[in-house]
Parts: sequence; structure tokens; C-alpha cells
Amino acid sequence: MRSPLVPYVTAWSSERAARPHVITRGAGIGYADESPFDRDSDGVLWAREGVSPGRGKPEFGRVHLLRQRRAMRRLLCQICARAADRNADGVLWLIGEDDAEDMTTTHPPVCVPCAAQAVRACPYLRGGHVLVRARTCVPLGVHGVVYEPGFPFPRVHRDGGVTYDDPRIRWTRAAQLIVQLEGCTTVNRNASAPEPDQAP
Repeated sequence: MRSPLVPYVTAWSSERAARPHVITRGAGIGYADESPFDRDSDGVLWAREGVSPGRGKPEFGRVHLLRQRRAMRRLLCQICARAADRNADGVLWLIGEDDAEDMTTTHPPVCVPCAAQAVRACPYLRGGHVLVRARTCVPLGVHGVVYEPGFPFPRVHRDGGVTYDDPRIRWTRAAQLIVQLEGCTTVNRNASAPEPDQAP
């Protein structure tokens, strides 16, 4: 049974990323042994990673790509995987200070009881965070490894975020979904997350 102190999106040591052979495919990249499950509904190529939560040790600095994407798409709490907190102002999100500038994030939403745990468990959020409610969230792009043409195989160019309307998306092996938060109300900035009985 998974410890409640381990966030749902955290990767475990038993969940190793696969290293499939990346090739040039059309006007972008693909896998030599690619299957339909390797791409999402937008046609973006995703990295492969094992799924065995609870086995081995949690690696708090590493996010599991499938669980991150599931939590984003279904608006699940990144800690407990239950429905994220929602009220008339929208869904509750705990984002880094840098993300607050343009309200884009790779961090799934949270529920109120788990908000404080998220700050403690995530080094990125401990460096500064903003608690907001967003009326909507729109998938904006992905964060991953961006390749460039090469011979005989594509070469890694950089790691980073790429929007869906960027031509480089066809050369990207995604690892996390990026969403744009819209209709935002700031609940708390650079302060401790609320206690369970102090729902914002």
C-alpha cells in the first residue's frame, strides 16, 4: 500500500524510463518500434516509463509522466489522486512563483488537505509558491526533450517546454503536460498552504 506521504505523481525507483530507439519519422521523430499508445490524441510522442507505484523507493524529485498527465486531464489532486478541490472560484492549484507570471504549470491541482503536503514534498514549490483558483485550464503544450534533424538519427537539442502550435512539437518527446490556467483568483502567495479546516 502506498504511503499517504508520497504524492501520487511521484515516480518510484522501480519505474524506470525505457530507452526506445528514436528515429526520424516524417517531419519529426518517432520510435523504431512505435505503437499507437506512444502518442496522445494530439499526435505528440511521449516518453515510455514503467508503472509500478509503491515498489522500491519514492524519488521525490522525479515526476511519473503517466500519472502527471492523468492528474492534469482529470483534475485530480497531485498528492492523493482524489478530485481536486473546487468551489465557485474554480479548481485549486499550487504553482511555483515562476509559473505565476504567465499562469502556466506542469503541476497538477490539489485538494485542500493535501496542499501543505505538496509544499513539503516538492523542492520546486518550497522555493516559493502561489495558491490560486482557476475557472478553466487549457492544455498548452508539453515539457520534454526536443530533438533536431541529424544523420543517421535525430540529435537531442535541448530540454524544455514546447507549445502545441510550435512546429518543434513534432520533434519533441514529451514527459509532462503543460496547462494554461485561466480566470485565476490568487488565494495565497509565498505563504504556507491552508490547513484542512481553512479551505480557501
